[in-house]
Amino acid sequence: MEPVRLEQLSEAHLSDVAELVADPDVRRFTRVPEPPPADFARRWLALYEAGRRDGTREAFAALDGGGFLGLGLAPEIDREAREVELGYIVARSARGRGVATEILRLLTGWACEQGAHRLYLIIDVANLPSERVAERCGYAREGVMRSLHLKQDIRVDAGLWARLATDG
Repeated sequence: MEPVRLEQLSEAHLSDVAELVADPDVRRFTRVPEPPPADFARRWLALYEAGRRDGTREAFAALDGGGFLGLGLAPEIDREAREVELGYIVARSARGRGVATEILRLLTGWACEQGAHRLYLIIDVANLPSERVAERCGYAREGVMRSLHLKQDIRVDAGLWARLATDG
């Protein structure tokens, strides 16, 4: 596998993001609306750009020499508490190659460099591959949040996974 790198999500990635959110598995396990509005990729980018400016969110495109692999996200950054929620979405064509693990490893390093002490993931308990990624990256399952509101009228049981910067 070629090395994965993260670069700030930008206009250059909009067509890739639009293709990513068209994937039913992505919509099933993420907060992407069902169905996503036609301009969702652009609205999502604007949301993350605003969060970048005020320090409350960040988004990265995951790339290698062959192109777009997915997204690395920090949908919630609490600088005062030094806590960051992280997430990752892998394009269908890149799944099964360790890309999610590499995205989360890079995101974890980035968040720690930003001064985060506590990093956490919220993972649908039905998303077993994502749970395995969390484990490989040193996150511990702290419990299950029952009937958590995911989006629209969709509620799921979601595992809360965390890692501390001091976990090494």
